Amino acid sequence: MTRIIAGVAGSLRLEVPKSGTRPTTDRVREAIFSTLGSWGLDSGSRVLDLYAGSGALGLEAASRGASEVALVEKHPQSAQVAARNAKTISASFPQGQAPRVTVARQSVQGFLDGADPVVKWDVVMLDPPYDLGETELSANLSAIVPLLAEDSVVLVERSSRSPEPTWPSGLVRIKEKRYGETALWWAESL
Repeated sequence: MTRIIAGVAGSLRLEVPKSGTRPTTDRVREAIFSTLGSWGLDSGSRVLDLYAGSGALGLEAASRGASEVALVEKHPQSAQVAARNAKTISASFPQGQAPRVTVARQSVQGFLDGADPVVKWDVVMLDPPYDLGETELSANLSAIVPLLAEDSVVLVERSSRSPEPTWPSGLVRIKEKRYGETALWWAESL
């Protein structure tokens, strides 16, 4: 079972795609949002959730006060699940107070390459399939840099057996943490 941990939609259950995704555990999500909160990036932030799957990471951000969340997922069934979960979370807010949540059903690289460079993101979370190649991850990270707001952060969640991402110019690693089979790498924009 996947659920929203805290915030307005705390305890609400999320639908999970039948296959093809690996939801972030509650323990790891709590660690992610504790870190974001300690950096003052949990409330009012614009959040981009790449390889969104069910949308759990981005929707957790919405529940905790993000002003806008974009979920990007290319798998049709997973994108449909993310859209249904987004409606569930939005309905838990008082009328007119829900953050803007959108779901883009397209590849991450396609989304990034076509993104409006005027729109800037405070938090970008990438939780790609563990078998995603390092070349594709590097291309994603490079395409993110021009879309980042000042003092923004990028989170990459991978298998603990994966190498550290190759950070492009414009991003510098600031933190690494491991939770069993999961590794989190944090970088900040320069």
